[in-house]
Amino acid sequence: MSGRVETVTAVVLTLNEAEHLPDCLKSLSWADRVLVVDSGSTDRTPEIAAGLGAELVTYQFDNFAEQRNIAISLVTTPWVFFVDADERVPAGLAAEVQQATAGEYVGFWIPRKNLILGRWVRGGGWWPDYQLRLFRVGSGRYDPAWPVHEVVRVEGPVGRLENPLLHINYTTVGEIFAKQARYARLEAVRLYRQGVRPRPHRFLTFPVREFFRRFFRLGGYRDGWVGLVLATAMAWQAVLVLRELTRLDNG
Repeated sequence: MSGRVETVTAVVLTLNEAEHLPDCLKSLSWADRVLVVDSGSTDRTPEIAAGLGAELVTYQFDNFAEQRNIAISLVTTPWVFFVDADERVPAGLAAEVQQATAGEYVGFWIPRKNLILGRWVRGGGWWPDYQLRLFRVGSGRYDPAWPVHEVVRVEGPVGRLENPLLHINYTTVGEIFAKQARYARLEAVRLYRQGVRPRPHRFLTFPVREFFRRFFRLGGYRDGWVGLVLATAMAWQAVLVLRELTRLDNG
């Protein structure tokens, strides 16, 4: 790359992602640099990253926001582009990213196309599922108050790209419910720190409201049985969050 200005570093956070990482990294071959921040994988993730030309660093995982901020501190190019191991960057998006970094914006929302149980899910809030993943290194940091479903705070004008990021999301029903359980624990900690406390009536109202929002108001019913499973899983997550809040409240 001698003689040309490096602009974008693609960052991938990993933990035992040997199944997904090869295709992810291959879709990032256009990036000036690729950085894999690993949390101590015990599978072939480090070997795959090194074999495909990525820079590999290992940091103990605490939460997603902190891990992403650590990654930002390691980036030496003007722009950072976060991509998960189970995501792919199609050629159209790659070209758009490279062009966008030459403009006036300091960050970009990118639509994400979720493939769940083998289907492109368009209802229930799953499309276009905009993610703020591309931004100038000096203009964005992840909010530590959001340890999961991270929120990046960007200072400056933010635009939107048109080409979607491809997300190879849940492949089994069991995986959907297992991941919501993991997210629920982190979400409960965030809410507890903000002063939210469990109330008995919320064990009924929260999950019912979340199911109605996902399945009816956001059109999850348009995805048939997959939409029903997803709405149910999100309602179940609401129950798990309340259970975890109760545990935290009881010490």
